[in-house]
Amino acid sequence: MLSLRDVHVTVAGSTILEDVSFEVAATGVTALLGRNGVGKTSTLRAVLGLLPRTGSVVFDAESLDGRRTHEIVRRGIGYVPENREVFAGLSVAENLRLAERGSAPPRYDEVYELFPDLYARRSQAAGTLSGGQQQMVALARVLLVENRLLLVDEPTKGLAPNVVVDVAGVLEKMADRVPVLLVEQNLTVVRRMAGRAVVLNQGRVVHDGDAGGLLADGELTRRLLGVSSGAGDPV
Repeated sequence: MLSLRDVHVTVAGSTILEDVSFEVAATGVTALLGRNGVGKTSTLRAVLGLLPRTGSVVFDAESLDGRRTHEIVRRGIGYVPENREVFAGLSVAENLRLAERGSAPPRYDEVYELFPDLYARRSQAAGTLSGGQQQMVALARVLLVENRLLLVDEPTKGLAPNVVVDVAGVLEKMADRVPVLLVEQNLTVVRRMAGRAVVLNQGRVVHDGDAGGLLADGELTRRLLGVSSGAGDPV
């Protein structure tokens, strides 16, 4: 579904990504892993054209090279940013309305079926929601329209363990509908849903393979990620 080849990103003279190459499967979840600051978020932003890059990015057999961000998004790539970035002063319903695009009718019935709490709170200001509820708004926005790939950045970051369980369950249901490239630090969440894992270190791909195999190897996990393979909240 998505292919990166020799992607480089340089910002203010500093190399952020160097020769990054990997593929995202057309189904399920591909996890993008690594310690903090190794370039995971920058990779997602480079795919979306939010960072200047060289190299090749191909989405569903179509080159994204030279495309602007709005053109890339219109091709069916949804983005859930790391810090949710809801519009705090707008209601839940207004946040969702801003995500509408194209001529196809938005999928409000499906979204509210998946997120019943958002339906109950649709008139509430998004800024007054809990962190978990705001994350649900961020996820709901990309499901409201026809996307063919989702880029999801740290969806369980800062959430309580019981909320992590809820978010992981929603992500699993989302991945049944559309492939996901997932940046996630909670390895229990990764183990639960990812089929493949790509690991970055200092802006380079240092591992690309089966997620279960990586997390089953405690020494390899510690060496590449700096944590034990059992790290994370129970999910």
